[in-house]
Amino acid sequence: MGNEMRQKMANTIRFLAADMVQKANSGHPGAPMGLADIAVVLSEHLKHNPKNPSWLNRDRLVFSGGHATGLIYSLYYLWGYGLEIEDLKEFRQLDSKTPGHPEFGHTAGVEITTGPLGQGVANAVGFSMASKFMGAQVNSETAKLIDHTVYCLCGDGDLEEGISYEACSIAGHNKLDNLILIYDSNRITIEGNTDLSISEDIRARFESQGWEVLECNGHDYEEIDATIVQAKKADRPVVIIANTIIAKGAGPLEGSHHSHGAPLGEDVIADAKRGAGFDPEKKFFVPEDVMARFRCAIEAGDLAEREWIHSLKTAPLMEQNEALDALLNHDFSRIEWPTFEKADATRNTNGKVLNAIAKAIPAFIGGSADLSPSNKTYLNDMGVFPKGKNIYFGIREHAMASIANAMALYGPIMPFTSTFFVFSDYLKPAARIAALTGIQQFFIWTHDSIGVGEDGPTHQPIEHLSQFRALPNFYVWRPADGAENVVAWQVALEMKKSPSAFVCSRQSLAMLPAPVKGEAARGGYLLASDENATFTLMASGSEVELALKTKEALNAKGIGANVVSVPCYDLFIEQEDSYIDEMIVPTTKKVAIEAARGLEWYRLADEVIGMDSFGASAPAGKLFEKFGFTVDAVVAKINS
Repeated sequence: MGNEMRQKMANTIRFLAADMVQKANSGHPGAPMGLADIAVVLSEHLKHNPKNPSWLNRDRLVFSGGHATGLIYSLYYLWGYGLEIEDLKEFRQLDSKTPGHPEFGHTAGVEITTGPLGQGVANAVGFSMASKFMGAQVNSETAKLIDHTVYCLCGDGDLEEGISYEACSIAGHNKLDNLILIYDSNRITIEGNTDLSISEDIRARFESQGWEVLECNGHDYEEIDATIVQAKKADRPVVIIANTIIAKGAGPLEGSHHSHGAPLGEDVIADAKRGAGFDPEKKFFVPEDVMARFRCAIEAGDLAEREWIHSLKTAPLMEQNEALDALLNHDFSRIEWPTFEKADATRNTNGKVLNAIAKAIPAFIGGSADLSPSNKTYLNDMGVFPKGKNIYFGIREHAMASIANAMALYGPIMPFTSTFFVFSDYLKPAARIAALTGIQQFFIWTHDSIGVGEDGPTHQPIEHLSQFRALPNFYVWRPADGAENVVAWQVALEMKKSPSAFVCSRQSLAMLPAPVKGEAARGGYLLASDENATFTLMASGSEVELALKTKEALNAKGIGANVVSVPCYDLFIEQEDSYIDEMIVPTTKKVAIEAARGLEWYRLADEVIGMDSFGASAPAGKLFEKFGFTVDAVVAKINS
């Protein structure tokens, strides 16, 4: 393609983005205008099918700088993903297809929800890792069923965020040779020049992490093209340092930090259009020849997918196709669920459940932030990534969770991640994105309370249950024994549009006195009851045993009590009022017992026996006694 045509295509993107931001009186014109030239050349390399945005073997394109939506929506409109000019005109407006930051499932073509800077870098690593795992299962030396590139556009802000360091370290360590990170090096942030806050050698940083580093003028079409061609031949991940000018073509605002997050102004846009040979009076204008060039993506992508589907039917690929089918189809009926007959820590019972699932479901994989011996998450005899199912994430909680988000959206993969519950703080932004987007990631968090013991208050989660229970579309399971653990997983596997967390104990917990009832799948159920009960005791996890013992003590005093086990508070409060009233009899005094902050329990309880302070360093038994989680202390409190 001639550079004159490329220039016209790039200017079309620039002015669409500028018009979108101007009409909305909100947004970020600088990055889209600076990246327009790269986007045009990248369009020539990208393997995708606008007719089928979910084609498994497509290239993935991640916009880590999610604020650059003027570029994103312009491209998806021009490529033919179903957006119309009217959608661009409704940019950032209520109920439009073009929200302020890209949202997976909301706008066709968007691979993953990005927004908080740095997330997209880790997401791109996740897509690449997913492809490597899939490829290791189904590819052969002569036929590659999974063979595509993962591209990520990022900026200075993405690389300043700590998550990008974590993710790029993992990528380099695993030699992800189909990952290309295009760094929009415009040397501008919101506050001014990047010299204000960053002076590191980006080239040396990436080279030290095992990446190949290339560099180009981000406005020279031939250089951009040649650099991408070279990047696709690398035997390791590649970062392309693309030297660009923010708001390229925007006259007096070109190169200025004032163009980052505010409309350019009608006069500046008109002058820019005039200088580029566009009619300054025309807004949201796309020349016919430009549209024809971009829309070639539809025919080219459809052909590429049809050729791929045809290749799957080739006779020699029968064994590979069987492996692919096994990955694509999750038959949960094949899981041989473990049974439990004695007291045990729920981290241990959870580990046995994990292994049973992984043995039956080829696409079920995961790992820990360097804690699998403590989290009990190692998958026995199942190998190491990429050929096997155990991923060594290292001590990189934030990147781990964001990587798994992308792996879950890649296609068939069902990923889990794990760490100590208190370290869920490090990955909260990724957990929030999973809930917001509806990503089925499984979070395993062990060492769930002051029961951690001697490690002390820095390692004892206090507010964490409340924090994650407050997160919409996020289901926190805190099982009281192995049987509840099994139910938790059975429910979570079917929740395709929600993440689930399994909060497990370090210390051994007694088996519940009776088989777990089916109502456990509704988040809460009546575990033990008395006629004419005076109290209803609610609890989760380790405190269920305490509630049962408290009931015995009350019974010895002639006082009736019910015990409700609530392994999933989030699911329980979604039940109809009649069910909740059946479990928690309204005429009783309702008491919640939990070795955590527990403020959310006031929705159901009259009184909450929880933590009002941080923990301390001591054996777990001493801590439960100190903080009032004994039968005598609970009886005294509820009778006071």
